[in-house]
Amino acid sequence: MAEGLRERKKRQTRQRISDIATGLFLERGFAAVTVADVAEAADVSVNTVYNYFPAKEDLFLDRGEDMVDRLSRWVRGRRAGESAADAVLRELRVLVEGVSPTVGLFAGYADFMRVIADSPALRSRLWALQQESLRGLAATLREEAGPEGHLPDLVAGQLAWLHATVMGWIGAEMIERRDPAEVSREALVLIDETEELLSERVLNYAVREPS
Repeated sequence: MAEGLRERKKRQTRQRISDIATGLFLERGFAAVTVADVAEAADVSVNTVYNYFPAKEDLFLDRGEDMVDRLSRWVRGRRAGESAADAVLRELRVLVEGVSPTVGLFAGYADFMRVIADSPALRSRLWALQQESLRGLAATLREEAGPEGHLPDLVAGQLAWLHATVMGWIGAEMIERRDPAEVSREALVLIDETEELLSERVLNYAVREPS
């Protein structure tokens, strides 16, 4: 369905507020900037900011919803003959090989991570998003492959570990202000190594039958 004018304006306003807030946080630090500061800089009311972002942390982690749904979305979109793990590995490799900013492969990532490292509130929010993603993935696996006791939770834990390991390694390397393309090449090797640690039961779980 095509995006309507009203929806497009709302999306653009939300992105503008988030971009302005991110600039302020990068300049001053998360704790030093208030929601009122963001509203003034964006020339909107405080209520407008809260209409788009229920919490101050959401202004900086504005792609939280995408983060929460990422693994589940990859699993739901797996191809015929592809397992849940295959789909996660394929999608992750595509982003890493493409030097995508969505996995932290961009020059300014070190500054972004510095803001998070200096803020207990942001670290707590990031952890909560990761836990929400894990619970959502387990629920998706139950929907896609059936209850099967604790197996959906165990497989979800393995896939979330794989994703978190690669993302954490990329983050640590980018904080050192390394070249994104170089980190990308090494991250692909890391993905291969983590895949080798997964059991056959995990690798062959939730294979999509041909339609």
